[in-house]
Amino acid sequence: MTALAVPAVFAGFGPAEMARRRSALEAVMEREGLAHVVLYGANRSGSAVSWLTGWPVTREAHVLVTPGERDVLLVSFFNHVPEARRRAAEADVRFAGDAPATTLVELLVERGAGGAPVGLIGSLPYDQYAVLAEGRRVLDLNRAHTRLRLRKSEEEIAALRTAAALTDAAAAALLEPPVVGRTEHELVARVEHAYVSRGGMHHIHYLGITPMSAPDRSVPAQWPSDRPVAAGDLLTFELSAAVAPEYSGQLLRTVCLAAEPTPQVRELHDVAEAALSAVADRLRPGVHAQELVDAAEVIEEAGFTTVDDLVHGFGGGYLPPVLGSRSRAIRPTPDFTLEAGMTVVVQPNVATPDGRLGVQTGELLLVTESGPERLHTFPRGLVRAA
Repeated sequence: MTALAVPAVFAGFGPAEMARRRSALEAVMEREGLAHVVLYGANRSGSAVSWLTGWPVTREAHVLVTPGERDVLLVSFFNHVPEARRRAAEADVRFAGDAPATTLVELLVERGAGGAPVGLIGSLPYDQYAVLAEGRRVLDLNRAHTRLRLRKSEEEIAALRTAAALTDAAAAALLEPPVVGRTEHELVARVEHAYVSRGGMHHIHYLGITPMSAPDRSVPAQWPSDRPVAAGDLLTFELSAAVAPEYSGQLLRTVCLAAEPTPQVRELHDVAEAALSAVADRLRPGVHAQELVDAAEVIEEAGFTTVDDLVHGFGGGYLPPVLGSRSRAIRPTPDFTLEAGMTVVVQPNVATPDGRLGVQTGELLLVTESGPERLHTFPRGLVRAA
């Protein structure tokens, strides 16, 4: 497969975008009557720290936000402070020390917070929370932060387009022949090289490989094995290359390796494509989450089920709405309505009821007033590779 064109290396979000985010957070603080908010992030995942400061977070980081004051970014490793100062140039970057919550409390005292309530965004470890909450009320602002991430700005959409292009390039590299005879580790190395060499960042790259003649896997695995790929195998993948922490594409496909699909694989994939089209066609402002679940009824009508999500919000985190098909209703369908500017992944993972065989198809889509817009250019449909 020919490698797909990729735009220039992502240069980061500009001052106007970062100012927009700060203003949005300050509006939440004003509404809640808060003069101070603490942000917490760990291990590069789900972090308001990177959203507000640009620092991707390595081990752990904290930010103290006070309107009218410079943000203080506390970094957990002393040797990471210089790079954090380069990436988060607008913040006052300091070493957090061995007791970061105590450092935060000292900063709050310096800023005259006393026993005033403090907002919190992030999953602060309990021992740190206990220090922060001693003598003051701590308000959970995580849902408010999530709401700020749902509708994307033009600059965020541009970043997601670049991430989608990197993800497409990774998929093309994965499928360059020969695939048969390579181990899953070797295929993952291809994937990573395709986007890292172009300035991309890691998010996920999950592969699922099983013989079509005797399948034993319905979804991709989170960790690769050293099993060599064989002719007649079925490969499913879920790839996400990023340009900034959690600003990534997401592409899911099913690949028949050096063989035609079996009748069961063909049927599963036909149903998955029908479900993908039916759900994607309903991605418009004002559509309720239940309508998306209902649109995928073709899966259960065909006698199949799903293991993975049917739909989930994406781009700047793993976001609402998180939906399963009717037979995978592990949680109630949320009372959630789509808005223009949201980005979601539609990914019907249609599987046999016994869970021994499944297919993947889908990708990241933008909700617009006129319907869904593709951010990826990788071809849809069942893929063949050798």
